[in-house]
Amino acid sequence: MESNRSSTEGRRSSVSSEGDDPSLDNTNVSETGSLSIIVLGASGDLAKKKTFPALFNLYQQECLTTLVLRITSLDEGAAPGISLQGTRCMQGFLQSNEVHIFGYARTKISDEELRDRIRGHLLQSKNSSSGSRESEDAAKFLQLVKYISGAYDGEEGFRLLDTAIYEHEVSKNTQDGSSRRLFYLALPPSVYPSVFRMIKLFCMNKCRRLGRIVVEKPFGKDLKSAEALSGQIGELFGEEQIYRIDHYLGKELVQNLLVLRFANRFFYPLWNRDNIDSIQIVFREDFGTEGRGGYFDEYGIIRDIIQNHLIQVLCLVAMEKPVSLTPEHIRDEKVKVLQSVVPIKDEEVVLGQYEGYKDDPTVPNDSNTPTFATVVLRIHNERWEGVPFVLKAGKALNSRKAEIRVQFKEVPGDIFKCKKQGRNEFVIRLQPSEAMYMKLTVKQPGLQMSTTQSELDLSYQQRYQGVQIPEAYERLILDTLVYYNSVYFECDCITCRKKCQTDKFDHVNHQEAWEIFTPMLHRIDDGKLKPILYKQGSRGPVEADELLGKAGYMQTHGYKWVQPNL
Repeated sequence: MESNRSSTEGRRSSVSSEGDDPSLDNTNVSETGSLSIIVLGASGDLAKKKTFPALFNLYQQECLTTLVLRITSLDEGAAPGISLQGTRCMQGFLQSNEVHIFGYARTKISDEELRDRIRGHLLQSKNSSSGSRESEDAAKFLQLVKYISGAYDGEEGFRLLDTAIYEHEVSKNTQDGSSRRLFYLALPPSVYPSVFRMIKLFCMNKCRRLGRIVVEKPFGKDLKSAEALSGQIGELFGEEQIYRIDHYLGKELVQNLLVLRFANRFFYPLWNRDNIDSIQIVFREDFGTEGRGGYFDEYGIIRDIIQNHLIQVLCLVAMEKPVSLTPEHIRDEKVKVLQSVVPIKDEEVVLGQYEGYKDDPTVPNDSNTPTFATVVLRIHNERWEGVPFVLKAGKALNSRKAEIRVQFKEVPGDIFKCKKQGRNEFVIRLQPSEAMYMKLTVKQPGLQMSTTQSELDLSYQQRYQGVQIPEAYERLILDTLVYYNSVYFECDCITCRKKCQTDKFDHVNHQEAWEIFTPMLHRIDDGKLKPILYKQGSRGPVEADELLGKAGYMQTHGYKWVQPNL
């Protein structure tokens, strides 16, 4: 072991000294070598609840289409993506004969202790049941997981990590420089700079093109910190290696938005200010911070949910039709939407904080952090002038769901006297129980001419029985491995703009999103905007419903969507 470590450190010293040599970006090296996935922050909640289950599902799937991974350059006239050539029955996207998974964190635990921590979450995943088959698959998957403990800013731990990775690569007889290393940072942004630096110095593959780093939003705390963070990271890695993911963009029905809008003719004449009265994008959770109070208090509901997840969904709802499905064309249309958003007015913001939030010992007694927010955004362009986009998110509420709710204007000349029953709405339910339904006014069955509210319903569990809908994290991790970037954020900060424009790989812009919310966030941080207390298990502050009414939304009374029985 000691001799292996010495040889590895010698090799790493050589790589570090050549780290800025363009010749190391060897584009002729094929991606046929071993695959190492490194989960940093492996002992945390995100890793055990989301990252490891997603990796397990990619490992577990059977009889899947074989992916022939091909990187298409811009010179070839097509988008970076996936080529499919033939099918065969195989174990899954992550095959045990080539992949190994490394967990890294500060917690001092053994390999087996980490496996015990994540085992239960694997068997709770959607692809699993209580049968012996799934337990056997989980046992095989867990044997691919190895754990290394170390500091996020310390050389020793990352040298140990590199040694473990290199030993795996050697055991697979991988050609030098052809191995792939994917670093997934399930960590708070505050430690990104030190972790990026340690990875660059001690853990990168000789062929830098095959090393990729995935970071989750929020990326920074405001525009200034996001630009500073991008600048620090940009000094260490090229944009083509960095993936700023928003897992909401990997959700099945979010992925479906472009198809719905631009592949169905009847939406074309309806999707504008002449027909749509308001649009809501809603995220609700029926639980509080649950042990994450210290982390959450640093960011709050706006940074954690609205500024990233919901604003990106808004872009897909509001954008114009892109020239093509290439990432840069989609990104350009999203940026136009963000640039058209007018400054947020304080009177169109309602903040809330649930009772008991500050009982968490990790939360300051004088915390002004909102756990609930309703924000009205207005887009100043020809399509959306006058249509309020209401972004709403909250914790410890009376239900758990995420949805897009498009409410249409009333029918002029209401001869049926049915206005009080409610307006037409098109609802896209993102989670749970994925569905799309259109609320319509129809004739009540019977002899009398009376009307009622009903729906045209596409519930995924009913329509696509037996089809496994991939979790968002599965899709994003797989996309990372094949360099497909339409669901990622572009670094468009001032310090990186020139470099990004020359890269072949595009991420969705995040600077404009920070520009929208930073002024309001600073007013909250300064105590100029204060949250209203609301009871746990409620709808949130009453003032939020009042703001919704002022924005023009008409509540439907007496109607509730019911998920169809299978």
